[in-house]
Amino acid sequence: MGVDEDTSPAAGVTGALKLMAVLAHPDDESLGTGGTLVKYGSEGVETYVVTATRGERGRYHDGSENPGPEAMGKIREQELLDAADVLGVHEVSFLDYMDGDLDRADPDEAVGRIVQHLRRVRPQVVLTFDQAGAYGHADHIAICQFTSAAAVAAADAGYLPGQGTPHAISKLYYICWSEPEWAAFQTAFKKLTTTVDGVERQTTPWPDWAITTRIDARKWWPQVWKAVSCHASQMSAYGGLEDLPSELHEALWGSQAFYRVFSTVNGGRERENDLFEGLRK
Repeated sequence: MGVDEDTSPAAGVTGALKLMAVLAHPDDESLGTGGTLVKYGSEGVETYVVTATRGERGRYHDGSENPGPEAMGKIREQELLDAADVLGVHEVSFLDYMDGDLDRADPDEAVGRIVQHLRRVRPQVVLTFDQAGAYGHADHIAICQFTSAAAVAAADAGYLPGQGTPHAISKLYYICWSEPEWAAFQTAFKKLTTTVDGVERQTTPWPDWAITTRIDARKWWPQVWKAVSCHASQMSAYGGLEDLPSELHEALWGSQAFYRVFSTVNGGRERENDLFEGLRK
């Protein structure tokens, strides 16, 4: 059986390189992938952010008042758009789920929404949270599961027939942090935990040997910090960052690690320094 040239993974791409980050909340794009987005955007790669929620249940400033979910969603949507502009993101889209409810979304519906974005944009590389959701956050885990499923389903002509031309991405990555990176984050922020069904969850750092890809974004850390600062409604949670010396900011934002879940264009145990390895002419 022949393979439709339009739907097969690209090797030695001749058109535009495209990177899509599929995430859960406004600020994930800056805190989780900011250095990567601004690096690739500055190099001419088209970068896209798909966000599942508008962070409607996030903390509002010091927590003493809250404008309510609808107003909060509008505030955080604009903060995300402002941050994306700083990071040079080509396009921001929303999946329109309620913050905190993503793990109870209908799986077929959620996967289908992501599939439609993948088929429309046709990225070669997709990023999302890891299977543990960084520190056990239920929304992060859900978006990992939905995105992983969508990466497969988007290439299947039998899935949502008639809703976009099937598209096979070339590489799927999970965001991951090693022990030194988590230590830096928790020194700058606080102990990162979440409680689900009465059980406190916290991060389990990735062993360094399991990290397949590390991106050097040191020269762009000031832009990442500016993007983080766009999320003003959340700054009480990480406002202490304002007083950090530049070398600690560089440590926080200057290196980003990923786990290569799959690739149809390269492999092996040698660590990558480029998400598009195997795709460049």
